[in-house]
Amino acid sequence: MPVISRLFSVVLRIAELACAAVVAGIVGYYLHIWHEDHLSAWDQGRWIYTEVIAGLSLLLGLLWLIPTAHTFFIWPIDLIIALCWFAAFGLEVDALNGLPCGGAFDWGYIGDNDLCGRWKAAEAFSFLSAVIWLVSAILGIYFVWRVDHRRRNYYYGRYAV
Repeated sequence: MPVISRLFSVVLRIAELACAAVVAGIVGYYLHIWHEDHLSAWDQGRWIYTEVIAGLSLLLGLLWLIPTAHTFFIWPIDLIIALCWFAAFGLEVDALNGLPCGGAFDWGYIGDNDLCGRWKAAEAFSFLSAVIWLVSAILGIYFVWRVDHRRRNYYYGRYAV
């Protein structure tokens, strides 16, 4: 079973990297274009926050891509990053609320090559990233529970020869 959980962990880390790269690319492109526009500090702050979370996710995803046992014990950080991604998703939904792009989960515009399509893609990949980081945290919790359960059974003599 440890091999399956480690392979699943690697797949999750690769998915985390892919989602973070997509969001970082879209948001970074628009931050570059709009840096001379006079956006309010709140508008710039929400996009900068999303870009920072995407960059942090890229860094941590690369660091933890190596499948070792210690990567399962960092599940609290995975949970914190998932919550940060949910916050970024909420900020994106709030920012796109004034645009005529449809509702928060109306992702039909993603295929369009326009403003709504790109922002909806960033919104969708932010949500997916949050879910993937949450699944990674749950996998870490399960792994830690399983190791603790085996250790406890060993020390209490259930596996004694």
